[in-house]
Amino acid sequence: MSRELTGPTVTPGSDLRLRAGIGPGRPAGRAAALIADAFAAGTGIGTAGALELARRLGTELPGPGRGRTAELWEALAEVAARDLGAARTVEPHLDALAILDQLPDADRDRVAAVGAGPDSTWGVFAAEGQGLRLEAHGARGGPTQLLTGGKPWCSLAGSLTHAVVTAHPATAGVPADGQATGDARRAFAVDLRHPGVTVADAAWVGLGLPTVPSGPVEFASVPAVPVGEPGWYLRRPGFAWGGIGVAACWYGGAVGVARLLATQARRRGDGLDQIGLMLLGQVDVALVAARTALADAAERVDAGGATGSAGALLALRVRAVVADAAETVLRAVGHGTGPAPLAFDAEHAHRVADLQLYLRQEHAERDRAALGRSLLTRLADDEELPW
Repeated sequence: MSRELTGPTVTPGSDLRLRAGIGPGRPAGRAAALIADAFAAGTGIGTAGALELARRLGTELPGPGRGRTAELWEALAEVAARDLGAARTVEPHLDALAILDQLPDADRDRVAAVGAGPDSTWGVFAAEGQGLRLEAHGARGGPTQLLTGGKPWCSLAGSLTHAVVTAHPATAGVPADGQATGDARRAFAVDLRHPGVTVADAAWVGLGLPTVPSGPVEFASVPAVPVGEPGWYLRRPGFAWGGIGVAACWYGGAVGVARLLATQARRRGDGLDQIGLMLLGQVDVALVAARTALADAAERVDAGGATGSAGALLALRVRAVVADAAETVLRAVGHGTGPAPLAFDAEHAHRVADLQLYLRQEHAERDRAALGRSLLTRLADDEELPW
């Protein structure tokens, strides 16, 4: 590692700086100023404020793999440490811009056909769900195709202007369970303001991420332009890199939760008992491990060593390390601070609920099984042990 990674300060109301490496307070230059300005009035900037911040950061930060990956992930962590709902809004916008940036110039220019421009706000809708299937039908007179069907888990669809959406070719066979067929899918850029787009009223009952409701969207012959060839969306190196960007948000959210424990520990000073010291140590170890994994991954991505199966394996490892760290923080802070903050500190209670829900984007034991399968494949090919 070329970076020296140091721990956070814990002064209430500070930027909670991590003076080097991945972490809140680290993004440099204009990105840091934009984040500070957005939150100048305090935590929680709402959907409109988060979308405006996403647009501004999109003009300042390149996608992963462009030599500034650490800065990108540090910015996501910084936003998440302040407001996970805002991070959950900013991250897919930046991910969509990165997807479009990875396209050949000719394909990139086609996105203008759906009315996208510098002021567009983007989501990425790639989930599949039982009973919902989005299909792309060919259209005459150019590359535009028509999307018809349904898509689940479309976060903020009613507030965004555009999205990168995955759809099945209409000629592909429909599996018996109606689920995705993997590489048959293709990504498309679509204007969510088209009259053929119907956003269902989200029956969002979760206490976490209330500003980022996710629900189904119906498309009725909505024009869309292809983004890459069939299967490109999943095969591109940026797919794995985007998954690590989400982990950077989890990390920032965990730092936001942890600062309550650190602040209370500082206040108690020498009066902190052995259990309190142990919990503070657990949090420190967890966050340092997550920060180190993210910093190492950023270097690998920018060095070109995180493509193909190596990139997929790296993403599984980093997401697992960060998710485990975040869950350790949630448990340790809960044990160390007791019920009062969850009952009477609205900001902390929201942070905890947001992080608990956001972490479920990691597939827990299933992702660990996928990691084990990837390792076993490599060992079967007589590769050296990675540890």
